[in-house]
Amino acid sequence: MSFPVHAGVFTEVETQDLQLHFNLNGEIIRAKGKGSGWTHPHEWLKRTMGNDWIYYSTGGYTGVYETTGEYYLPNMPYTTNGLLGGKPFQLDEVNTVIETWPERITDIAETATSPPDDFRHFLQNVAKNNLQSLAAKAADLFSICGGRSTVLPPDTRHVDYNVIPLTVANGCLYKCSFCEVKNKKPFSPKSTEAIQSQIQKLKKLYGRDLTNYNSIFLGEHDALHRGSPTLLETLDSCYQEFGFSTNYMSGCNAFLFGSASSLLNTPESFFKELEQLPYTVYINIGLESADQQTLDMLGKPISSKLVTDCFQRIQAINDTYSTTEITANFVFDEGLPDNHVPSFLHLVRDSLDRNKPKGCIYLSPLKFGSPSRAQTFVFNRLKVLSRVPTFLYIIQRL
Repeated sequence: MSFPVHAGVFTEVETQDLQLHFNLNGEIIRAKGKGSGWTHPHEWLKRTMGNDWIYYSTGGYTGVYETTGEYYLPNMPYTTNGLLGGKPFQLDEVNTVIETWPERITDIAETATSPPDDFRHFLQNVAKNNLQSLAAKAADLFSICGGRSTVLPPDTRHVDYNVIPLTVANGCLYKCSFCEVKNKKPFSPKSTEAIQSQIQKLKKLYGRDLTNYNSIFLGEHDALHRGSPTLLETLDSCYQEFGFSTNYMSGCNAFLFGSASSLLNTPESFFKELEQLPYTVYINIGLESADQQTLDMLGKPISSKLVTDCFQRIQAINDTYSTTEITANFVFDEGLPDNHVPSFLHLVRDSLDRNKPKGCIYLSPLKFGSPSRAQTFVFNRLKVLSRVPTFLYIIQRL
């Protein structure tokens, strides 16, 4: 749709100047002002399980879909790599909604005359989920998973970033020097027992609202390297324990990161077995560049040949399997070596004999906080020339 669709089962409270949405646990999940200071009636605030407020703007619609793959533009309150968007969190109307919604619920509870029992119980439940309680629940989520999910795969845009995070391995393999979003932990796999323990704790934490979820994020930064047997067992456990077969949201999805090395070392049998599971699976691989000088500059300890080999395997997997999609990330920015763009275009255009319907390429500027807006023109040029769907990678955490 050309605006964010509010899917799932939720409760709406509407006043003269506010619209508030609450999940099945009585926790606020969305809010919108209705006053003259609110910029657009299709723009909303969304609160994540990590207790961040994200402002969804229309971006004027022009060019947003072509750039991000979605009809809305998430604006984060923290520093990220976005080339688009404004500064909604500097608007008084936006901050007023975030800061005062609990008072409005209290006002409703105090002024309602003989409210029906179900409404009274709802208001009592919401009152328990105050600002302190929501922050504590986010902290519990991070504790269960061993830390905050500092970056979500770009493919999670397909489910509006509504994923249950489950850590199957800490850290990543490469520790690239340019990266600003991944943690510094060495790669270490979680035991099967630890993974199963997380599943049970997450099931309890999400509670009644679990029915509104149909997607998991297997973290952290190279879950694919955890190994086929464990990943397949974990996907099966999540399907059973999280009730994906009976949840309100149709279908189910799994998202994970992988490295070039882990993808090349994953046996073909894994993808054959994935195809038998009820999931649509998205695996995102950080390639960054097909130019050796650029890889060296970025501090990415792999060869350009490895990148090319990995890209070729991505195409083979995407062509073979219908419910698995492998996507890839590349950087683009001012000051990169001269051969970075030509080597990128050789992969995404010259090496392919036709346009591909899947296997998105996500481009990310290196600069966080103050990226060059001129880079939008570079992105548009690369997108037009690419034979695979190409979008900006809007880096978002949970």
